[in-house]
Order: sequence, then structure tokens, then C-alpha cells
Amino acid sequence: MIQLKRAYEDASKDDGLRILVERLWPRGVTKEQAAIDLWLKDVAPSTELRKWYGHDPDRWPEFQKRYRADLKKLGDLLVLLRFLTDERKVTFVYAASDEQRNSAIVLKAFLERPSKSP
Repeated sequence: MIQLKRAYEDASKDDGLRILVERLWPRGVTKEQAAIDLWLKDVAPSTELRKWYGHDPDRWPEFQKRYRADLKKLGDLLVLLRFLTDERKVTFVYAASDEQRNSAIVLKAFLERPSKSP
């Protein structure tokens, strides 16, 4: 089970394994506040994709498409993520202020869909 939570929300025991899925550390959040168990920078969108998207709602559909294409190239990292999310409760921690359109949503949906290969 994968949950999503902003980095600016309080950590909870109900979060399970807290994985930061951002390339950059959330601004203004201390390591103690974030209570991150694992930081997987490489599953976050590339710097180029993140800057291109710029949280522009009009670019959301294309962002999702490009990010999913990048995720398909992660190989062993995807295998690890699928294992972690299949074995325990996991919370993907993200920094974006838009709770409806962010990379953590795309990553969660990508991992939860049935797949024959990573």
C-alpha cells in the first residue's frame, strides 16, 4: 500500500516506511521534521523535466507521459521500489504544493499498475 504525504505535514507512525521521492530536499524542512527513512532522488523527475513542467497545469498530461517514459528506464531501482511497496506500508513524501498534480501521484500510479517487467 502506497500513501502520499507532503513533506510539510507531520510524520506519523501510520506512515510506515517514509520515502522522499524528490530530487531536491524540501525547502525549510529539517531532517528531524521530515523523518525520512529513505531518499530516492533517482526516481524523481529529471531536473530538465521538472523545470520544463514548472507546475503548469496545461503541461500536466505531457509531464505524466514523459515522466512515465523515464520511469520505465530505471530497471533495478524499480524492482527495489516494487519490492518495498509490495512488502509493507509505504508513504511517498513529496514537496510540491499541488496535491492533485505532482510527480508522487504519477510514481504511485505507475507502481500500482500490473506489470510483467520493471
